[in-house]
Amino acid sequence: MTWNRTGELTMKAWSMTSPNKLLSFFFTLKEKQGVHGIPVYSVTYKNRPLLLDSRLGLQLDGDPSLLDGFTVTDVHRDSYAEEWRPLYGERDVIPDRYSRLAIHLQEKDGNRRQLRLEFRLYDEGLAFRYHVPEQETLSRFTISGEHSQFHVPEGSWAYEEHGAEGEYAKVSVRDLKPNCERPLTVVYPDGTYIAITEAALDNYSRTLFSVHPASPWIIESTLSGLLTGFEGYGLMSENLPEEKNQASVIAQAPFSSPWRVVLVGDRPGDLLEHNYLVLNLNEPCALEDTSWIVPGKLIREMTLSQEGGRACVDFAAERGLQYVMLDWGWYGDPFDDRSDCTRPVNEVWFYNKKEGERTHTLDVQELVQYGAAKGIAILLYLDRRAVEHQIDRFLPVFKEWGIKGLKFGFVNTGPQYWTQWLHECIRKCAEYQLLVNVHDAYRTTGFTRTYPNMLTVEGIRGNEHMPTARHNATLPFTRFLAGCGDYTICYYSDRIQTTHAHQLAMSVIAYSPLHSIYWYDQPADAQGEPETEFFDRLPTVWDETRVLTGQIGEYAAIARRKGEEWFIGTITNELARDLDLPLDFLKQGKAYLATTYNDDLLNKASRTGVSMRITEVNASSRLQAYMAPSGGQAIWIRPKARDLA
Repeated sequence: MTWNRTGELTMKAWSMTSPNKLLSFFFTLKEKQGVHGIPVYSVTYKNRPLLLDSRLGLQLDGDPSLLDGFTVTDVHRDSYAEEWRPLYGERDVIPDRYSRLAIHLQEKDGNRRQLRLEFRLYDEGLAFRYHVPEQETLSRFTISGEHSQFHVPEGSWAYEEHGAEGEYAKVSVRDLKPNCERPLTVVYPDGTYIAITEAALDNYSRTLFSVHPASPWIIESTLSGLLTGFEGYGLMSENLPEEKNQASVIAQAPFSSPWRVVLVGDRPGDLLEHNYLVLNLNEPCALEDTSWIVPGKLIREMTLSQEGGRACVDFAAERGLQYVMLDWGWYGDPFDDRSDCTRPVNEVWFYNKKEGERTHTLDVQELVQYGAAKGIAILLYLDRRAVEHQIDRFLPVFKEWGIKGLKFGFVNTGPQYWTQWLHECIRKCAEYQLLVNVHDAYRTTGFTRTYPNMLTVEGIRGNEHMPTARHNATLPFTRFLAGCGDYTICYYSDRIQTTHAHQLAMSVIAYSPLHSIYWYDQPADAQGEPETEFFDRLPTVWDETRVLTGQIGEYAAIARRKGEEWFIGTITNELARDLDLPLDFLKQGKAYLATTYNDDLLNKASRTGVSMRITEVNASSRLQAYMAPSGGQAIWIRPKARDLA
């Protein structure tokens, strides 16, 4: 590598390899149709093309764009190899190993503005971001578009979803409609899998994905404003001023974009097993004291009555749950900005028969005290309107009442303004030691690492929609690559489109540190079904996660460990299916007991069509999952009292 007299590097291409040498990355500046200095990268995996030539650049509003005309002025290389322990997660130790290449670009003509591209190549995939350094010729600027490209091989297929609670469809990449949600999972003709997503979204607009209009195998990033036309994007604000609605990003140098991430795997399960890459790209925990952050399970209280609240507390205490959540309407009409959520005794919205007549009230403080006496904490639902207008007023009040957490509903999602607003709300809640569950359109990009009081988010088509079993078998390899998702498990509702054993299994497959169980159920629905002991014993955070087998939209078997106990969830789509599950992940030389919870639709002794069986197993054992159409199987494995000789 040499320098010329203008300070330009004369090397024409730069490359690096992942720590395990399976991924190779290449960067160069290219010329196309008379345009010089275009940043282009490509990636190979096992010496086969993974991403073909893909352009990079930022489109600016009011200034010339940062797309071409560059020279390379400096290059930095280094590597990193550490591991870290999250406060909670899908695994207790996370590797963070990568090769890094930082390319410093400068315009050859004009104002000679600077742009730095930072690339990290992990064994698990690629991450890159843009950085605009402080400079006299570019201070405050507006990013109107981002041209991050992902050029996949011809014949690739993608799992397309629109709206944070949409259904998935397998389509040819060339047929993708604009504004696909992320993560976007792509299957190559040779059987390789990738997932494109983003990490560390904070001071920026949400990124969605579209196909390049002139090149049908190039997926390109799209900055997202406030979109309301898709499933899961509803009930957000409309008629907002431009700065609260626009897709553009207002930036002040020095400025960094979120990370663009490509996960890579030989099988769908590799993507889920490697999804910690998103967390690696976020800042470490910002909280000194995290002792008050306690993952757990909740039941939703829907009657919003004192009697109903007490019944849910009793049920939670009996069944190993930690939280009861009061659902929307407890403080009045959630769609009315005048509804005050700081009154301890409230007129419940949907019980009002006549305007101005108090027909039904709920005493929140009394319920908090009742729950505390039984070790059960109370969470409160708040519509975004209350959060937008009252957060600084209600936080000290809720702290005084003894509330442990909040669920934000229908938050505005997409524009930079609302990303910053939501994250600031989560920071404020941390100051008052309040947990947060964000519902509807928001999806995490790893912010839970930095502020782990955000225990979970929705952004998923779960049992609020009663999805199909095929959709459920798609989620582990698409949506759950982003991290936690509050799927809202149901058990007794007659609207579920799966077997009950499938719902038991989904409580393992769906990762949510704050896990909503019995979503449309009430305590009186339970009639002593023995298999619900599985919910009682289920942890919500894990020391190890393994995907035993799976095909997108067809079936999935996921094993998760907490301490010495394993929980396995296996599901199928609308087809009946038998799967053979080896238990070679168990500790060698040790005996275990396995309780299986199986589809048994002809079992007249079970109104839920579930049977149970206890067997002794070890690392050499294999268990069979016989699943009905839209069925499943759950397994609980724990050590037996003695070790094998």
